[in-house]
Amino acid sequence: MYRRVNSGGFIGAMTLGIVIVMAVFTWVMWGMSRQVYVMTDVMVELNGSFKSMVIDMSGMTENMVAMRDSMERMDATMSTLSTDIGAMNTSMEGITSNMGEMTAMMGGMTRSMQAMTVSIGQMTNDVGRASYAFSNPMSYMFGGGPFPF
Repeated sequence: MYRRVNSGGFIGAMTLGIVIVMAVFTWVMWGMSRQVYVMTDVMVELNGSFKSMVIDMSGMTENMVAMRDSMERMDATMSTLSTDIGAMNTSMEGITSNMGEMTAMMGGMTRSMQAMTVSIGQMTNDVGRASYAFSNPMSYMFGGGPFPF
């Protein structure tokens, strides 16, 4: 048995077997190292993507704060607008009731205007008669005018 183990063929076969096993092991390790290299490259790209995502999220946060501030201003403006519309409604109700009162008073005002028109007509007649009397003093003295004596 000692001879068989030390024989050249057996040593050659064992060496060839060891070389083949080492070649397969080297090939497997080379494939794994390629996969680790690809995974490392993907992780580096992922890190860059995370960095840009953080920058984008920071900008988005600023935009959301600005939008919240704008919405608060809009809410305050809407509240003021609602208050102003309420005041306007109150004023309109006052105007509406005043319009009703004015409409009710129009009849009396119309009657007053008619009475004024009649009074102005009488005054015009009186002024005309007085003018005639002053422009014709003889008729005034002898009873031929508006003042008969």
